[in-house]
Amino acid sequence: MSLAPSLKVEPPSSQTSRAPSDRMYEEYIRRKKLLDRNKFIIFGVIAALTIWSLWGTGFQLISLVIGTYNMFVFLVTDFFPPDVTVIGKLIGPALDTLYMSYVGMVISVVLSLILGVLAAKNISPNIVLAKISQAVTAFLRSVPAVVWGILLVASIGLGPLTGTIAIGLSGIGILGKAYAEALESIDSDQLEGVRATGANWFQVMGQAVWPQFKASFVSWSLYKLDMNIREAAILGLVGAGGLGYYLQGSLKLFQYKEAAMSILMIFALILLVEFITAKLRERIL
Repeated sequence: MSLAPSLKVEPPSSQTSRAPSDRMYEEYIRRKKLLDRNKFIIFGVIAALTIWSLWGTGFQLISLVIGTYNMFVFLVTDFFPPDVTVIGKLIGPALDTLYMSYVGMVISVVLSLILGVLAAKNISPNIVLAKISQAVTAFLRSVPAVVWGILLVASIGLGPLTGTIAIGLSGIGILGKAYAEALESIDSDQLEGVRATGANWFQVMGQAVWPQFKASFVSWSLYKLDMNIREAAILGLVGAGGLGYYLQGSLKLFQYKEAAMSILMIFALILLVEFITAKLRERIL
């Protein structure tokens, strides 16, 4: 008979083995309840703000329906068919609109790139320059292009030059912030790796920053060119030249069929620029 002591291994109790999973399940239920409660609070706040805003604007569904019907009748009876005989007169304003959009984009891209590099905390040479650049872009972004147009018309006068400068100034604020955020989101490990090799600031920009920033730079720049066509049309209404200026004159003289042709020309320019920018993205990116 063996005298060796018998060892009896007790299986882990179900309470011990299930305790971690039970705690995880309880934590899941708690988080789910908290999330559901937050959803109800958020939806309630959104609904309250919507109702309050509708009340503040005097929104009425019946007024919307009647207004939509009246606008439809006005467009059908007065705007259509567009006066195609004025296409020759619209070629010059259309070219002015393209000039303003393109040159305004070039101005805003060049200056925004400088401000964006200075404003990005991870590559800016100096924190003071970063704060100043952020303040400049914030100020330019807070003033809409149409306001710049009104101010410049009063100081420079009527014409495409006013629209070009207005588009450039408003674009600096938008692109400056977009470029800075794109630069701050690049891979910091790659950035530090190039710096560790002893590369100077320009080498870091060329080898670590630009390859990661290129796609965002191209996308934002082409998007701004697309938006500039719309801004140029609006700026024309305040005297900055282009198709918008011709459209304003037609509306003032109640020549609605000519105005309709101007609107169609603006629409055609927007489609043309969107097509060109899409092809450029495919080739560059």
